[in-house]
Amino acid sequence: MYIEKIKLNNFRNYENLEINLNKNLNIFYGDNAQGKTNILEAIFLCSLGKSFRTNKEKEMIRFNNEKSLIEVFYQKKDRDGKIKIELSEKKQISLNGIKIKKLSELLGNINTVIFTPEDINILKDGPQRRRRFLDLMIGQLRPNYVYNLNSYLKIIEQRNNYLRQIREEHKPEEMLEIWDEKLAEYSEKIYIYRKEFIEKIINKINQIHSKITNEKEIIKIEYISNCEKKENYLKLLKERRKLDIIKGFTTKGVHRDDFMIYINGKEVNIYGSQGQNRTVILSLKLAELNVIYDEIGEYPILLLDDFMSELDENRRKNFLNNIKNAQVILTGTEKIDLPNLEYNLFNVKKGIIFKN
Repeated sequence: MYIEKIKLNNFRNYENLEINLNKNLNIFYGDNAQGKTNILEAIFLCSLGKSFRTNKEKEMIRFNNEKSLIEVFYQKKDRDGKIKIELSEKKQISLNGIKIKKLSELLGNINTVIFTPEDINILKDGPQRRRRFLDLMIGQLRPNYVYNLNSYLKIIEQRNNYLRQIREEHKPEEMLEIWDEKLAEYSEKIYIYRKEFIEKIINKINQIHSKITNEKEIIKIEYISNCEKKENYLKLLKERRKLDIIKGFTTKGVHRDDFMIYINGKEVNIYGSQGQNRTVILSLKLAELNVIYDEIGEYPILLLDDFMSELDENRRKNFLNNIKNAQVILTGTEKIDLPNLEYNLFNVKKGIIFKN
C-alpha cells in the first residue's frame, strides 16, 4: 500500500499543491511552521476522516477561503483508488468518485500509523490518550468496533444524565437497569476487541524494542480493565450505584480502561528518560504497523512528524532499519542524508515545496 499523489487546494497554508511521492521513503524538511505537518494531516484525514491536530474542521481551510479540497491517490496490492474530501460548511467525502454516507465506508481504504511529538503524552498523560491509541488502531481494522464504542459512549451519556436526575429530582433508581444491561453488553464486546489487539501488540513489541535498544531493555505491557465479562460488570455497576448517583457519572467501565508499559520492570512514564519514553512510543507504533500487516496482508503508511528530535543517532538508525516494505513519510527541521536508501527529498518553505 502506498500513496502515489496528493493534491491540495486551500488546505492550511497550501493554495495549490500537487506532489508525487516515492513508494518507499519521503522526507519533508524545513523550518518550523512552513507546512510540513500539513502534508501528514491531509493523508491522515483521508485515512480516518478526521484530523489528528484539531476537532475544528474550519481550521484546516486556508485563511480567507470558504472551502478546501484534499485528494489522495493510492495503490493497494489489488486495486488503486482516490479519496476526495471537501471541507466547507459541511464535510463531503468521496471514494473513487462516489460520495460516502457513513464514515465506516472510508475506514480501511488507506491504513496509516502516525507518530507525532505529542504522542509521548500517550505514556505521560492519563488513560484517555492510551485508549485513543487503541481506538484509532482497532477502528481502522474493525469498523464494527467503532459502532460498538459509539453506542457505548451514547449510553454512558444517557446514564450519566439520569444519575444526575436521580440525585437532583429523585427519579427512581430502578430505571438504571435499562442502561446497565446495554452498557454491559457493549462493554464486553469492546473489551474483547481491545484485549485481542493488546495481545497482538505484545507479541510484536518485545522483539522490536529489543532491536532498537540493542537488547538493553525489556518491555512489558499490562492491560487494565474491570469489564472482562458482562455479568461481572453488571455486578460492579450495582455495587457502585450509590457512588455513581452521588458523583453524577459512571465511575467504572471500558471508558476508563488503561494499559501500562514497563521497561526493565519499571513504569516508563514515571522512571523512564525522555529518550526512553520516545523509543517506547516508536516501538509501539512499529508494533501497530506489524499488527496491521498481519491483519490485511499489506503494510500501512507510516507517518512520522519530527521523529528525529530527542533520539540519538544510534536509536534513529536502529528504528529506520526496522522499517521494511512500508511507505514512510517523515518530517524534520534538518536535511538528512540516508546512503543506500531510495527516497524523495522535499524542502518546504511557506507552503511551497521544492523537490531536491
